[in-house]
Amino acid sequence: MPVKIRLQRHGKKGKPFYWIVAADARAKRDGKYLEKLGTYNPNTNPAQINLDVDGSVQWLQNGAQPTDTARAILSYKGVMMKNHLAGGVRKGALTQEQADAKYNVWLEGKGNAVEAKKATLADAKDKLKAEALAAEKAVNAARVAANAPVVEEEVAPVEEATPEAEAPEAEATTEVEAPAEEAAPKAEATAEEAPAEADAAEADAPEADATKKEE
Repeated sequence: MPVKIRLQRHGKKGKPFYWIVAADARAKRDGKYLEKLGTYNPNTNPAQINLDVDGSVQWLQNGAQPTDTARAILSYKGVMMKNHLAGGVRKGALTQEQADAKYNVWLEGKGNAVEAKKATLADAKDKLKAEALAAEKAVNAARVAANAPVVEEEVAPVEEATPEAEAPEAEATTEVEAPAEEAAPKAEATAEEAPAEADAAEADAPEADATKKEE
C-alpha cells in the first residue's frame, strides 16, 4: 500500500490549519489517515510547526513519500537530516554517537537561525509601529496648525466691536453735558446784569425827584 505524508486541511475560511498525517495515497485529502504526525499553522510568522520527528523518520524508512509541502516542513524540522544520518549508520559510514552529535549541531544552528529571524521580525514590527506613530503625530500637528488661524479670525472681530459700541455713548455724553455747562455762565451773567440795571434805575430816580422840586 503506497503511503504519503501530506497535509490535511482544518481550521476555518481564511485561516487554514493543517494536520501532518501519514495516509493511504488513494484516500481523499481530508479523509481517513493512518497516523497523525503533527500540526502546521501558517497564520503566524514564523509558522508554528509541531512534529513527531522520530515517527516521521520511521515512516520515511518504511517507504512513505512526502508531498512537496510536507517535504519542506520535514526538512525544516530536521526529519530529512535525521533520516539521512540514520542511513549512514545503517551502511556503517558513521556510528550512532557521531550521527547524534552531527544532528545536535544542526539543531543548534537551526535554532539560532530561527531566533535571529524572530528578532529581525520583531525589530521590523517595532520600526513600523514607530513610523506609524510619527506619521500620526505629523498629521495631528498639521491639523492643529490648519485650524489655528480660523479660531483667531473669529475672535478678532468680537474684541474690536466693544470699543466701537462704546465710542458713540462717550461722544453723546459729551455733547449733552456741554450745553448744561455753557448755560450756567449765561445764567450767572444775567443775574449780574440785573443788579446793574437796578442801580441804574436808582441813579435816575434822584434826578426825577430833583426835577419835581424845581418845578
